[in-house]
Amino acid sequence: DALEPSYLEVIDESHLHVGHPGAKDGKGHFRVVISSKQFKGLRPIAQHRLVYDAVADLLETDVHALSIEVR
Repeated sequence: DALEPSYLEVIDESHLHVGHPGAKDGKGHFRVVISSKQFKGLRPIAQHRLVYDAVADLLETDVHALSIEVR
């Protein structure tokens, strides 16, 4: 909600990483495709930081890897 995305797609790519050491802990591999007015004028690193901040709790409990595509 904080980013008020105009487009958001979360894709579970965990099946692509079966056998990967990070998959053993039960956490998933996800790709996020997102558009938001909040990103306007920001460099990609700042855009990604906003996404990471928004999902910080999930990174500790459920997410092993996160790929971000900002549109």
